Amino acid sequence: MTGWKKFFLLVSVTLFLISLAWQEPARACTLIVASGKATVSGRPLMWKNRDTSQLLNKLMYLKGARYKFIGLIDADDAQGQEIWAGLNERGLAIMNSQADDLAGEKKKYDGAGNGAFMKKALGECATVDEFEQFLQKERGKWDLAANFGVIDASGGAAFFETSSQHYIRFDASDKKVAPFGYMVRTNFSYTSPDYLKGGGFIRLERMSHLAEMARASGQLEVRFILQQAARDLNQEKLHSYPLSRPLPEDPARPLYINTNDTINRNSTASAVVFEGAPSADRPDLATMWVILGQPVSAVAIPVWPYAEKVPRVASAPGQETSALNAFSRKLVAYLYPDKRGRMPQYLNVNRLRTYGGEGVLAKLLRIENQVLERTRLQLKSWENKKEAPGRVAEFQESLADFVLQSLLNEFPDIR
Repeated sequence: MTGWKKFFLLVSVTLFLISLAWQEPARACTLIVASGKATVSGRPLMWKNRDTSQLLNKLMYLKGARYKFIGLIDADDAQGQEIWAGLNERGLAIMNSQADDLAGEKKKYDGAGNGAFMKKALGECATVDEFEQFLQKERGKWDLAANFGVIDASGGAAFFETSSQHYIRFDASDKKVAPFGYMVRTNFSYTSPDYLKGGGFIRLERMSHLAEMARASGQLEVRFILQQAARDLNQEKLHSYPLSRPLPEDPARPLYINTNDTINRNSTASAVVFEGAPSADRPDLATMWVILGQPVSAVAIPVWPYAEKVPRVASAPGQETSALNAFSRKLVAYLYPDKRGRMPQYLNVNRLRTYGGEGVLAKLLRIENQVLERTRLQLKSWENKKEAPGRVAEFQESLADFVLQSLLNEFPDIR
């Protein structure tokens, strides 16, 4: 091999390795767990933006060993073998983020069992303490590397940094680890022996700033998480604030932003917000809000395990994706129009801010605000009188249908 050929081979390999290092793992997420002391409602709150290479998601209603639950699953997981966030009939909610710095290198553990483990936990646990007991009982049986977030109907709220052999619990009510009543996590653990491993450091900094702003101003609640945190596009390290920056005057040269390190990422497949029950004797009121798609391309809907089913447009048979998720992917294609190389990471800000004269986000939030208000009024009614499961199912079905039809009306050329 000639000297030039060796040189070009070395350069090619180097660039390839750099690209791998630059890319954050596909299984990346942004999370928050908050106790009732920090939230507007006085109930625990939990949120996950799910970042993954599996961009087609749907909901499924399942029966576990003891409890029934609703789970967020990959569309091609026809039997619902892995759950990536879920809520059961006892008011216990669980979610996770991949933590590669908790993976066991010697035994090649990499967290491949995270989803199946959460499914089993939802079917067997009713409280945060029971989840911890479940962790103890199952220790060593699973391939785990995760930050598990868990809340319950009694007000419990905690993170569990978990490997296949060990875990450490962090309670949102413990002032030593959560002085303001909440905790943020991304894709690393605080208990790893190597602080350089893992990922999501930029997103953790940004979300920490957002959470503190919300807590200090009395806004840490479902609306803030859905409409500001989950859809955040700011990159503080680059001083990039695309929603307030002037757009280019030349429409042929639109403003693009790279969303690889923003909270709303090009790899965000869905978002889930859990609001805990008001008390242990009303677990039916624990609510799971779900955005089935990248948050800047979809609208949240509420679901309740008490309804004993999920909305038709949020689910699908076999390996099909849901109707809501399918529409979101079409809107994503409009917002990320260039498919060359790394360009799928770049969002067209002009399209986001000017579609239909008012912009994509304005249209999404107008629909979502109606859903939030209708749900608020309905929950207030249910607090006074417990509703029959069938009526709850009808309500969540009507809201989901309203969302899909509204999206089709607001975006007539997105097909």
